[in-house]
Amino acid sequence: MAMGRKGNVRLPPEVNRTLYIRNLPYKITAEEMYDIFGKYGAIRQIRVGNTADTKGTAFVVYEDIFDAKNACDHLSGFNVCNRYLVVLYYQSNKAFKKLDSDKKKEELDKMKQKYGLSTPDIHASKPKS
Repeated sequence: MAMGRKGNVRLPPEVNRTLYIRNLPYKITAEEMYDIFGKYGAIRQIRVGNTADTKGTAFVVYEDIFDAKNACDHLSGFNVCNRYLVVLYYQSNKAFKKLDSDKKKEELDKMKQKYGLSTPDIHASKPKS
């Protein structure tokens, strides 16, 4: 009695079609990535990091969320050229949170300077009881 894979299956909220892979060998090619990740389903796109900041990382986008989950479940910890892959679900809100908070602080500082405002450091003094 085979059940359809998609029948009323509830996936955790972080599961999505885009996987973020870390700890990749620097010399890995897109073809090798397709060989490894293509075993789990149809792939829409693979982006391998090629700058100093992104080397050793990649994004793999599957056509189907269940294929992405299957790949994540099976490939996390997979050994490629003596490196153990770290496979995570891509979460855009987490990826940009640090960047956003730095940017907001910078904007706030500029506003304070522009209007000649200074706010007391909340850690400097405690209110007297």
